[in-house]
Amino acid sequence: MKHMFIAVVASTLLLAPTTGICKKLRPEVELRPSQIRSETVDIIYSGKETLHYSVSWSGGVKIGDIYLKIRPTSEYEADFVIDAKVKDYGPLSLFYPVDDRFRCFVSGVSKLPVRYEVKQNEGYDHKTTRLSLYDQTAHTVRYQKNKNKVQEYTLDGGVYNEFTSFIISRALKYIGQVPIIVPTFADKKRHAVQVAVVKKERRKTIFGKRPTLKIEPRMQFRGLYEKSGGTTLWLTDDRCRVPVEIHSRIVIGSLVAELVDYTNPACPELQRKQR
Repeated sequence: MKHMFIAVVASTLLLAPTTGICKKLRPEVELRPSQIRSETVDIIYSGKETLHYSVSWSGGVKIGDIYLKIRPTSEYEADFVIDAKVKDYGPLSLFYPVDDRFRCFVSGVSKLPVRYEVKQNEGYDHKTTRLSLYDQTAHTVRYQKNKNKVQEYTLDGGVYNEFTSFIISRALKYIGQVPIIVPTFADKKRHAVQVAVVKKERRKTIFGKRPTLKIEPRMQFRGLYEKSGGTTLWLTDDRCRVPVEIHSRIVIGSLVAELVDYTNPACPELQRKQR
């Protein structure tokens, strides 16, 4: 059951198999600062952004919530911390309660991770902790699960991780359908995640009907949770690039995360419409 839970969406938003358009087009070899929209980065990391997603199974029965907030910090020589909480909802919580928490510390112009903490509480007796430490200068990652031996990985460049890849994908300078590579560390390796705009479309959101960018990240690894298909997300097509909806296919059906609440004083033009 846990492989079908909402944490699939929470922690593997960029973890889809490589197929389709991103395979056909020639992407950039590496993510460069010039490919990142500084205005959008400044809005995302203004220090007061908060997002709340309601998660349902196949767009029907609600099974949980995801809470995301980005705040300034001085811990671990980082500039900001991304806090995420995954909470179950409804009948599922009676026989398989879930309370997962993620903290990712980032620094620098490109907002690369320096520390990533995961605390998973799933079921009544299953608890897991994970800690990843990133040295973006030496290009190494030190990883420890629970109290097991620390593992160290040497990479051939800087990396994002599952959460920071999702965040930075909001600020990329997309040109047509040409994919952009976001180097991401997962499953003990540095992967080239290809992110591309599939199309632009107007979509119903909590801010009213707005133009959006339909994004499909493509990857050949599973991340923390098993999945069987791709992930699609819709960003508001404006300077804030807020993710308003996320679809992630699983073994049976799909998980749908819909934005139900958003606050960020740096993006005053996006206000929730009163019903």
